[in-house]
Amino acid sequence: MAVSFSVDQPFGVKLYPYFEKAYEAVVGEPASAFAFTPGITPFASFKEVVLSCFLYFVVIFGGQYLLKRLPAFKPQVLKIPFQIHNALLTIVSGALLMLVVEQTLPKYHANGFFHTICKAEAWDQQSELIYYMNYLVKYWELLDTVFLVLKKKKLEFLHYFHHSMTMVLCYTQLGGKTPVSWVPIALNLSVHVLMYYYYFRTASGAKIWWKKHLTTMQIVQFVIDLGVIYFCFYTYYAYTYHPSLPNLGTCTGTEISAFSGCVLLTSYLFLFINFYRITYNQQKAAAAAAAAAVNTPSDNYKQQQPHQLQYPLSKTIKQH
Repeated sequence: MAVSFSVDQPFGVKLYPYFEKAYEAVVGEPASAFAFTPGITPFASFKEVVLSCFLYFVVIFGGQYLLKRLPAFKPQVLKIPFQIHNALLTIVSGALLMLVVEQTLPKYHANGFFHTICKAEAWDQQSELIYYMNYLVKYWELLDTVFLVLKKKKLEFLHYFHHSMTMVLCYTQLGGKTPVSWVPIALNLSVHVLMYYYYFRTASGAKIWWKKHLTTMQIVQFVIDLGVIYFCFYTYYAYTYHPSLPNLGTCTGTEISAFSGCVLLTSYLFLFINFYRITYNQQKAAAAAAAAAVNTPSDNYKQQQPHQLQYPLSKTIKQH
């Protein structure tokens, strides 16, 4: 197998043919036959998405309630399954990211950035299948919450809102066939490669220093997402309803997919900023308070200090 790097082969070899073979081996039909079709493709209807979200909430909150009366699982029982879960998600996220890059880079090189995010030709059958695979992975990622429940960890609103609504987000973008989908998908997969690797390593007992930077990366991810998506929405709106406004032309997709993308990603940004503020700013304040307490003599020490000068040094040390 000859390795040759180019715009069409950014990783030295063409990856999609290998993906096609794997897909056909699992599904039993060629990848070229795939089409995201409501009523035929699994999880391709709004009813299925809503039902999935409902079952997700039943499982996690019902599980929490039932486990209140049971002892927590021993850490070693969940350790190996949790490691496998995170290792596989690291690999799958990385593989999907490479496929997205391989599909998008030639389009960008040939036609420019605006073409890749707005033109209907940028949404092709191969990209649709890759985005659908990414969508299915969001259902797999719901196991993140199941592990938290089994470990009797607190469920933060940010966590279960983000996991459930991302399924909705992926569904709306597949239904709307929005070419800009590659931007949030590629950024999300990039973060998830690092995030699941972090969870895998920490489950193995490793001490990782860059946890805080993961949250920062997620915030930056949403800022970039929103910058691109709001631009797409604006140029579509201006071209369609107010052509006198400056615009670069229309942007392919449905209005519901644009609206849901803007609303959900905006909510993610504010929730992650709030999480960062609460988690890391409070930790910083607590550390500063602890340092101040250590460095400041207590009132008791101040009261005793004049009397302690009357005793030998050895006796003074014993009193403290």
